[in-house]
Amino acid sequence: MNSQDTFKFAETHEWADLENDGLVWVGISNHAQEALGDVMFFQAPKLGQQVKQGEAIAVIESVKAASDIHAPISGEIIALNEAVDASPELVNEKPYSVWLFKIKPQEGALASELDQLMDLDKYNSTAGG
Repeated sequence: MNSQDTFKFAETHEWADLENDGLVWVGISNHAQEALGDVMFFQAPKLGQQVKQGEAIAVIESVKAASDIHAPISGEIIALNEAVDASPELVNEKPYSVWLFKIKPQEGALASELDQLMDLDKYNSTAGG
C-alpha cells in the first residue's frame, strides 16, 4: 500500500490507491470516518460486480448515519477486505491503512478517471481537512 500522499480522492470522500499490480485499493478518508463516527457495519459490493466511476456500490453505517460508498473508478470488484467485514471499526482506527475493496480498472479508462480525482492537498482544502 502506498502513502496517503499518493492517493487520489473523490468528492464523495473515497480514496483510491493505484498499486504496482494495476489494481486500485479503495477506502474512505479520515474526514469521512470522522463525520460518520463509530463505524458499526459495512455492506460491501459483490465480488465480480462491474462498477462505474461515481456509482454508489456499498454502504457504511455508524451510530450516527448510513453513507453510500461510491466507486472512485470504473472496473470490476475483485477483492473484499474480510477484516473490515468482521471488525468495521478498523475504518475509524486507520482510515488510510484499511482498504474496503479492490477494483480491477476498466481497460483504457484508468488514466482519465484518476485525473478526475483530487490529490491529498486539494482534497483536504475541499473537505475541510
